[in-house]
Amino acid sequence: MTTPIKSVLVANRGEISVRVLRYAKSRNIRAIAVYSDADADALHVREADIAVHIGPAAASASYLNIDAIIAAAKETGADAIHPGYGFLSENAAFARACAAEGIVFIGPPPEAIEAMGDKARAKALLAASGISMVPGWQGEDQSDANLIKQADAIGYPLLIKAVAGGGGRGMRAVNSSAGFAEALVSARREAKSAFGDDAVLLEKLITPARHVEVQVFADTHGNTIHIGERDCSAQRRRQKVIEEAPSPAVNETLRAAMGAEAVRVAKAVGYVGAGTVEFLLDADGKFYFLEMNTRLQVEHPVTEEVFGMNLVEWQFIVAMGGPLPVEQESVAPWGHAIEVRLYAEDPLDGFKPQSGVIAYFDPERAMRETRIDTGFVTGDTVSTAYDAMVAKIISYAPSRGEAIDLLIAGLAKAPMLGVKTNRDFLIRLLDSKAFRTGAVTISDLDDWAASVSGPFAPESVPGEAIAVAAALLASPAQGAVRGGSVRSFTLPLEADREAMDVFVEQDGAHAVTVSLGDARHAITLLEEDAPYLRYRLDGVDRQACVAEGTDGTLHIALDCRIVAVREPSAFSDASAADPSRITAPVSGALVAVNVKPGDVVKAGDVLALMEAMKMEMRLTAAANGVVKAVHAAAGQQAAGGTLLIELELEGQNP
Repeated sequence: MTTPIKSVLVANRGEISVRVLRYAKSRNIRAIAVYSDADADALHVREADIAVHIGPAAASASYLNIDAIIAAAKETGADAIHPGYGFLSENAAFARACAAEGIVFIGPPPEAIEAMGDKARAKALLAASGISMVPGWQGEDQSDANLIKQADAIGYPLLIKAVAGGGGRGMRAVNSSAGFAEALVSARREAKSAFGDDAVLLEKLITPARHVEVQVFADTHGNTIHIGERDCSAQRRRQKVIEEAPSPAVNETLRAAMGAEAVRVAKAVGYVGAGTVEFLLDADGKFYFLEMNTRLQVEHPVTEEVFGMNLVEWQFIVAMGGPLPVEQESVAPWGHAIEVRLYAEDPLDGFKPQSGVIAYFDPERAMRETRIDTGFVTGDTVSTAYDAMVAKIISYAPSRGEAIDLLIAGLAKAPMLGVKTNRDFLIRLLDSKAFRTGAVTISDLDDWAASVSGPFAPESVPGEAIAVAAALLASPAQGAVRGGSVRSFTLPLEADREAMDVFVEQDGAHAVTVSLGDARHAITLLEEDAPYLRYRLDGVDRQACVAEGTDGTLHIALDCRIVAVREPSAFSDASAADPSRITAPVSGALVAVNVKPGDVVKAGDVLALMEAMKMEMRLTAAANGVVKAVHAAAGQQAAGGTLLIELELEGQNP
């Protein structure tokens, strides 16, 4: 017997919330959203039939507030709650709270969540079942002395991992005993902040290695199947950047073996619903169990594309008591799918989180080439209160090479302007030899970042972008006649934070000649179908996507490069280049303030730690000096640009 779901509350935000809400409405299921102060006008709220406010921007007071979400479900008469991923999706107490109120939790039983949520407990349970494990240590004695002793016994390099962790949070790689103590403090602090538990375990760091995970699904009738594997080896700081299915390193024999092992793991904990069993695959083809995620994964769309199924629909079917729609024998992959995570961040500046108002983003333009799952469109605001992911772009094709090309085309056709993203970095990574040949391993991105090579190598600003900006800012048609009859002048610009002086000659109402160094370009504006602009550059007709940000910055998207250009005279910030003033790089929370007035500091000392969009940032001293004043304390929120600490530098006049 099945129990129909007539209304569902989605206890989440962003693209996964939009995805589930749209599915519910397509099945005549009333779709209910919840939102915080920061998300009052968010896309998932606009998509819902009903939306309920649950608290302030801080996730701890809204999306992690079990009482508020249960109250919203009861108020709206929700039959079921879908937790999405992140937030409360792997919280056994939340699943039990739903059951206590007679609300269907669209996820696994709380016992399975508990068994897999504690990584140390999970490893102990599965090791007894003969599951292959990465060498390491997990236990009750969390003293520094014991952890140092266990680390020395395991040997370096190794990983410190939060017992209650996930998504790369509370995880630190350590290459030698000298760096262990500092990494332990950092991992514990992040684990406590993210999961409310600072317990850790230790694992041998196997390198080179790939991260390969298997999708499993189980129903309440005793059926458990595996649905192929996904390769998530393209990671930075243990957080996934690109995922694909199938893995270029897995053949049919290995696929069957990993799938069978994943099913054993799911059955060992009485699993029901969608789950993912994650493995480490070494260079010799041996695989080791890492952990099980008891929820739908961010990267589940690549499995859907390759296997032709809707995993969200399956979640509803199983939650209503129905059997799985297919048997193991009929599950077979066809073609290749790749997903990239579009983040509001700057990969060439330490992946620093970005925020602001989206001047332009129209996912529909790229739908011929790709699938786009997102919770944002033009006019929406990206906040630092939550994860930095703003969209997932997924391609599907008969071959891996075709899927790569389609994904690059989709990224080029759907630029997000107004807020800096990792789009250009993703295009460079997808088109790199290492990725095209399927050779990327877990450590590669971090190695490339450290050596400033591969997709991290800096690129010069394209002259085409400068010419477009100059034409828009200086052509007479834009009202830019400068100084009466003056038709030639120097136009100061800042392009991607690089200052430059451009010499402009006005050639007509819509035409200018732009000179920068030895480069000289003639550009004529042809027509504008906002935000798309057609122009003739040195005799060749071209097109760019251009949108103006709320601060007047022009965001210009060429095929594989987005450039932000502005006139710096209107944006003076005397404190930005002043090393005696330590300011918040973005809006976020102060995790720690390590100094007080009178403290002597040296260049490189960590003065404070901030957290924004699930990323920890170190604010360091640029030079030797003495702390003059401290204007912030741990636990406070700080807007971007806020003055936090003042220093009196050596040689600086008091």
